[in-house]
Amino acid sequence: MKKTVGIVGANGYTGSELIRLLAFHPHVTLSFLYSRSNSGTRISDLYPDLTTVCEQVLTDKAEEVDILFLCLPHKESQNWLTQNPVKEETLVIDLGNDFRLDGNFENRNFIYGLPEINKKQLSGSKSIANPGCFATAIQLALLPLAGKEILDEVFTTGITGSTGAGQSLQATTHFTWRNDNISAYKTLTHQHVDEILQQIVLFNHKNVSLNFVPWRGDFARGIFTSSTVKTDLELTDIYQLYRDFYAEAPFVTVSEKAIDLKQVVNTNRCVIQIEKSGNVAVIHSAIDNLLKGASGQAVQNMNIAMGWEENTGLNLKPIAF
Repeated sequence: MKKTVGIVGANGYTGSELIRLLAFHPHVTLSFLYSRSNSGTRISDLYPDLTTVCEQVLTDKAEEVDILFLCLPHKESQNWLTQNPVKEETLVIDLGNDFRLDGNFENRNFIYGLPEINKKQLSGSKSIANPGCFATAIQLALLPLAGKEILDEVFTTGITGSTGAGQSLQATTHFTWRNDNISAYKTLTHQHVDEILQQIVLFNHKNVSLNFVPWRGDFARGIFTSSTVKTDLELTDIYQLYRDFYAEAPFVTVSEKAIDLKQVVNTNRCVIQIEKSGNVAVIHSAIDNLLKGASGQAVQNMNIAMGWEENTGLNLKPIAF
């Protein structure tokens, strides 16, 4: 029997992306799509691409379900759970940042949902904190080196598409501003830095300095990061280290060829490439911020928690043109 699913915040980018994934997932059925601001509206009227895929009407009434996804603005998931008690046996996956740094909430302990390092803890879990998009791309780029305890100071730049800012209209998401434009934002103060360091230090066993400069790109979706570190390891040894680290990670590919965003947009994949000159190495990583950086990873976490094949519903092709 299929498991029932509810999506809170179904009208946003991550919520609607979940609908696109789960509408074709063989083990689940969409039970309710929650939205206070668009209650009573058919989801396909908001997103015409969902016509015939999902014709459900958004509601402001929650139901009991087997699996609940929270796709709310940051700091709102705790409030929603407080106001809408959920039974203990329900699997709750939060796509916000409420539980990434502190997973304890009432009778739940949220597991940090980066499958490449926490698969064992995620199996059977009932509470999962989905990682942030930049945090996912940067951690996957750095974790193999952290595992060798050689990280000290890291300099990272990363560029993201406009969907990373959410659906609420802002001056910097207008087409007329974003098109043919680029800008840095939250230099050295991005909210994902603490999240990244919390996990990296567990592997590196010593403090790491992360100097992160994020950029707004003039495209809709995708993240490309470049992390610069110092190491005496030879490039061939670094590549072998990464291949070994991700040998059982179905959505991470280590490439010796130049990588680009079109390899990953519309997929749950992360591609990594490494370059080195002297004792300086640069690790490039690319993901789709709405999939591996959000909704796709949430489905991946659901699959692991429920004991299903990890790639179920996630065999997606990139948009090449």
